[in-house]
Amino acid sequence: MSQSDWDRPARGQRGQGHSGALSGGRPPGPRVAPRVVALGGGHGLAASLSALRHVTDQLTAVVTVADNGGSSGRLRKELGVLPPGDLRMALAALCRDDEWGRTWADVLQHRFRSNGELHDHAVGNLLIVALWELLGEAVDGLDWVARLLGAQGRVLPMSAVPLDITARVLGLDPARPDAITEIRGQAEVASTEGHVVDVALDPADPPACPEALVAIAEADWVVVGPGSWFTSVIPNLLVPELCRGLEQTSARRLLTLNLGEQKGETDGFSPETHLEVLAGHAPDLRIDVVLADVGHVPDPESLRRTAESLGAELVIADIADDDRDLHHAPDKLAKIYREIFS
Repeated sequence: MSQSDWDRPARGQRGQGHSGALSGGRPPGPRVAPRVVALGGGHGLAASLSALRHVTDQLTAVVTVADNGGSSGRLRKELGVLPPGDLRMALAALCRDDEWGRTWADVLQHRFRSNGELHDHAVGNLLIVALWELLGEAVDGLDWVARLLGAQGRVLPMSAVPLDITARVLGLDPARPDAITEIRGQAEVASTEGHVVDVALDPADPPACPEALVAIAEADWVVVGPGSWFTSVIPNLLVPELCRGLEQTSARRLLTLNLGEQKGETDGFSPETHLEVLAGHAPDLRIDVVLADVGHVPDPESLRRTAESLGAELVIADIADDDRDLHHAPDKLAKIYREIFS
């Protein structure tokens, strides 16, 4: 571990192949790393960032801040701060593959085990919150953590204020299967036994992170997903300023689909349903590329038609982890992201 690591500034196999002839791209000449913004939260965003840091050195993550469970929820309730958990996971995903990066990623993700108040708190959550208290600014604190880690990218919250997710859920009451019930909280939405109809944010018009808006305006590509559809992916599109920025940016927009349905949030969802639900929450958002895994598209032509209705080309490739069910493989994602971006 060298002193230079401390001085580093924060900066903003199954068959291979894909279908879909991507048009456009840079004219011939020296290859320049694209400026990429990735949106989402949780394990899905972490997989995407783990791939993207091998594709570009101009990478920014814009992360949901609506978590109300676990260590994040406890810190949010006690200290009134942004929930740090998804931000921590994004920072850990941006750590390098050398000894310094692996060590600090493990430290960030380490959870205490005890019979006391520290039980299940993640070290990274406490570090982030400590810097927020010392510096008084969420973005400054995250940039300092990124410098410590030698992170290969920048991590920003989608909003400077903590948010709550509300959802209208069908069939939550077995006695009234046709009734709609409203539930509140990311953890509650993610684990609901009902069918999520739609989600909203509270407050409904939160301020977007200014640095996130700048990153989106200056990006060459914006990557949305994968991740928990209603609680990690769609919430970014519900911040009005952020959604307008995504609609108006000159960047191309790539949507990475999940590998299947998620219990509690998207039971029974086809790939097409994922696209339709996203379009229902952000009807004016144009998508340029939809990326799906070759082993999780039951009807390619149907998905292609749905993608085209959003203005998108469909790319089908092998992006699934061979060893972990319903997980994306960062190395495979990196390969296809590189092909799409070029």
